[in-house]
Formats: sequence, structure tokens, C-alpha cells
Amino acid sequence: MEKDIDDKLIALITQTVMEKLKENDIKISKRINKYGIINIKGNSVKCQPFDTGNDNNQVFLKDIVTIDESPNLMCGFMEMKESCFPWTLKYDEVDYIIEGTLEIIIDDEKIVGNEGDVIFIPQNSEIKFSTPTYVRFFYVTYPANWSEL
Repeated sequence: MEKDIDDKLIALITQTVMEKLKENDIKISKRINKYGIINIKGNSVKCQPFDTGNDNNQVFLKDIVTIDESPNLMCGFMEMKESCFPWTLKYDEVDYIIEGTLEIIIDDEKIVGNEGDVIFIPQNSEIKFSTPTYVRFFYVTYPANWSEL
């Protein structure tokens, strides 16, 4: 019986520590004032793995303004490393490239954005998000409830 208590205690401690580490990994510096103005420190945002359906892809993202805070639009950061994946946008999207190269592939055309560039992708576009090396970009989507559409 003493062995069962020790195993349960170890499991509880391990679970608690893992949850605390996870909280620290995803905590961003975000302040909302009484008027609803949100200030987010961009360098505090740590993107989380995003499943593209291809285990070889290295895609990470983090929504930073969500439908909980804005019924109209969402925004966040995405990072990709040597990856390409198909996506159908059920929303309008604006991407601002912070670092690296973002390629939007549609049919046989490749739209290339580099640091400082802005790319607008209209609703219902069937594209591929791609980067030959690395990209970090900021995205804004409209409408915010696109996942329900």
C-alpha cells in the first residue's frame, strides 16, 4: 500500500510541475485597460505547435487577440521552418512579415513576402503557406468567428 501512495504522489507532483511549466511557456505579456484597449508585448509571444497534417512540417502559432476579446477580428503570430501546407481561408487575412520569407502559393503562382512586406489573402482562397527557410509573421483575420463558418 505504501508503494501505491508513493506512486500516486510522484504522479501528482509530476503533473503539477508539468502544468506549471506549460503555463510559463505560453504566458504572454498582455494588458487590457478599462476601455478595452489591449497592449501585447510581441517578444513575449511564444508560438505553439500547429498540426498541418504533415509530421515533417515545423509550423507554430499563437492567437493573441481572440473572439473572446473581439467579435470582429482575430490576430496572432505564426512561425514556420522549411514547411509548406495547403489551407483554405474562410476569412480575409492580412500577413505582416516580421522576419524571413513567406510564400503564398496559389495555382502555379508564388507570391513572395520578405521582412516588412504585407500580404492580403481574400476569403475563400485555396492556397499553400510556404517558406524555404524560416518565417515569423503577424496575421489578422476577419471575421473572428471564421472557424464556425
